Order: sequence, then structure tokens, then C-alpha cells
Amino acid sequence: MILHDFLPSGNGYKIRLLLRFLGQKFSLTEYDLTKGETRTGDFLTRINPVGRIPALEFEDGHVLVESNSVLLFLAEGTQWLPEDKWQRAAAIQWLFFEQYEHEPNVAVLRSWMSVKGMPDYGQVMLPFKQAGAQNALDVMENRLKDHDWLVGAQCSIADISLYAYTHVADEGGIDMSRFPGINRWIARFAALPDYVPITWKP
Repeated sequence: MILHDFLPSGNGYKIRLLLRFLGQKFSLTEYDLTKGETRTGDFLTRINPVGRIPALEFEDGHVLVESNSVLLFLAEGTQWLPEDKWQRAAAIQWLFFEQYEHEPNVAVLRSWMSVKGMPDYGQVMLPFKQAGAQNALDVMENRLKDHDWLVGAQCSIADISLYAYTHVADEGGIDMSRFPGINRWIARFAALPDYVPITWKP
């Protein structure tokens, strides 16, 4: 397998984490999003017509995009996706939450402040993004203040998906000291066997 990725990306990190936890071998092809390297004709034609990473390319030529879709595919039949019908649905619910409520705020703030820089419209949107990030983290805190994991009694792709950007949320100017439950969860996640940091590559 070939993972098309940009190392600072939390969305790509999700896939690298799960592949690492699963012991799956893969190679990495890196792109610099700040230079528009995924907007080239070859990438748009062969890898992802939307021009985004991550994209996981399989030996048979299939390419799967959208990070949480890749997580679901890879986790099928493993401990990372609950077998119980309700817990499975709850994990998928958290994946939707991550993409609709968390990533557009927490990840965007980090991108503006630590990765790509503040866009022209950023100052206008900043209070809205900060409020959205606070709300998303409050939802997580409400769950994690008295639970070890987001779903059930063990780590799942729900945790992988939300860990990716939450553990670097401070890079977006967010004061994470206000979320003790999340911080305990971050430490618990980082203690998992085979854990690797966001900068890791095979």
C-alpha cells in the first residue's frame, strides 16, 4: 500500500496510526500542501480529483480517500471497530462529529496558526472558529471526564480520529488546560503499544 500524505496533517496521521497499530506495512509518498502539490494534473487524475490527502493506494490500483472512510475500511474485522451494533454505530457517530464539528474548527485553527498561516479572511472568522472549537472540545470533555475511551471499554477508531487533531489543538491557540478529561485521555492514548507521534513515517 502507498499512503499519499502530508506529515503535519492530522487526517493523514489517523491513517498512519491505524496502519501502525495493525502492523500493516506501507510506503509513504509525501506532498507539500502549502505549495499546492496535490493540485497537479497527475494527482487529480490518478489519486483524488478533489485534490486532498490522505489517499490510500492499494496494490490492485484502488485508491480510497477521506480519512474516516479509510479508517472504517482498515478497521473492519479488527478490535478497532466494535462488533456490537450500538457501539459500532456510536463509533461511526463520533467519526461524523469529528468531520462536521471538530475538524472544521480545531484543525483549521491549527492550520492558520501553525501550518499554512492566517488567510485574509481569518481574522473575521477567528471568533467563530474559536467558539466552534470550544463547543467540540466541551462535547468530548463531557464524555471523557468519566470514561477512558469515547466508545466502550477500549480504544477504537473513534479515538484515533479525534486524537489526531485534539492532541495538537494547543498549536491552534487553544488553552487545553481547561479540559482535564481530554488531557487524561491524550496521555492514555500516547501510552498505547506501538504509538507513534504525528511526525512519524515508515
